[in-house]
Amino acid sequence: MTSRHLFVHSRIHSGEKPYNCHVCERAFSQSSSLHSHIQRVHTGDKPYKCSLCNKSFSTSIHLQLHKRRVHSNRRPYDCPYCGKLFKTNSHLNGHVRIHTGAKPYSCRHCSAFYEAWTTQDTSAEDT
Repeated sequence: MTSRHLFVHSRIHSGEKPYNCHVCERAFSQSSSLHSHIQRVHTGDKPYKCSLCNKSFSTSIHLQLHKRRVHSNRRPYDCPYCGKLFKTNSHLNGHVRIHTGAKPYSCRHCSAFYEAWTTQDTSAEDT
């Protein structure tokens, strides 16, 4: 690793982010990350195309997640209570709450608790 690479790498640990986006003020530790951000986020560039449905994505990671969630039948996450299988860990975690009765999300306006984040949106409207 060259001294320049070490210097740039050290920003990960220091939190230094000297490169700021002029559009949204998001900060980056490397100029290449800023450049990629501007190209993908603010220009709408989506160079990663799904070969199965032609949907496009701004990053390769988003394309990989799409393929796994939409086009794959692989369900590697199983419920320890009933054995039901899920494609993502977050879907499994939501399902497990059915068995445990856990309601980790609370309404900021009242004392209501919910199993999922989205169900609390209607609490203020109900009161």
